[in-house]
Amino acid sequence: MPFLHPNIDPVILRLWGPFQITWYSVLYVGGFLLARTILKYLAKDERFQFTEQQMDDFGIWLLVGGVIGARIIYCVVYDYSTFIQNPLWLFQTYKGGLSFHGGLVGVILAAIIFSRKNKIPFWNLADAMALATPTGLAMGRIGNFINGELYGRPTSVPWGMVFRAGGPVIRHPSQLYELLLEGIILFCVLWYCKNRLKKDGQLSLLFLIGYTFCRFVVEFFREPDVHLGYFFLGLSMGQILSLIQLLAAVVLTLVLFREKKHPQKKRS
Repeated sequence: MPFLHPNIDPVILRLWGPFQITWYSVLYVGGFLLARTILKYLAKDERFQFTEQQMDDFGIWLLVGGVIGARIIYCVVYDYSTFIQNPLWLFQTYKGGLSFHGGLVGVILAAIIFSRKNKIPFWNLADAMALATPTGLAMGRIGNFINGELYGRPTSVPWGMVFRAGGPVIRHPSQLYELLLEGIILFCVLWYCKNRLKKDGQLSLLFLIGYTFCRFVVEFFREPDVHLGYFFLGLSMGQILSLIQLLAAVVLTLVLFREKKHPQKKRS
């Protein structure tokens, strides 16, 4: 007998009209708060050149940059036709629709501006962000599972699950695969390498490569968006964006290995 996806109401509290508090939104914000806590912990490490107070301020930058970037890329890349027909849809976040790759672009831009404003070496801050990001990814995938969205492709594996939104078909619980790979395993790998990869930018590079690998693999088990389907060579949009991210990692590698290593000083 296949497992049946638990019928969890995605809405915690209904307020007025379209305004409501959902499990996904709580977990999404919780992911950023947890990331800020980790960044404040890393501020005590001599390797990182920022203070706890700066990370208190940086938390809101991460949240705003991540949400804006995630929403814009989702609307433009994943559902462009709806966006063109109704541009105000961009602001209707309560209807769902966020892209990790867009969120990544958003937080990177926020980090660039914040690091320049506070005179923090960008790659030093980026490495700390790489260590904190998998926890946010894990929280987001839990939210996806609760919503019963982003489910997997049909399967016959013993742990297959029937999702109400996916019909009576037994499917891969791909949200849990992503939780394991992008959240737990990637987190453990990055923290294992924290004191082994000491040059600024190397942890960021490892995160980009690690996430690209995890996401690319999971996409083979995840049902693609109905309105997008598959592209050339049978790749999904998530895999195409992951390949673009891998290309960025390659460029970053070339830049990092050309730079000379300079001694670092702890900011007071």
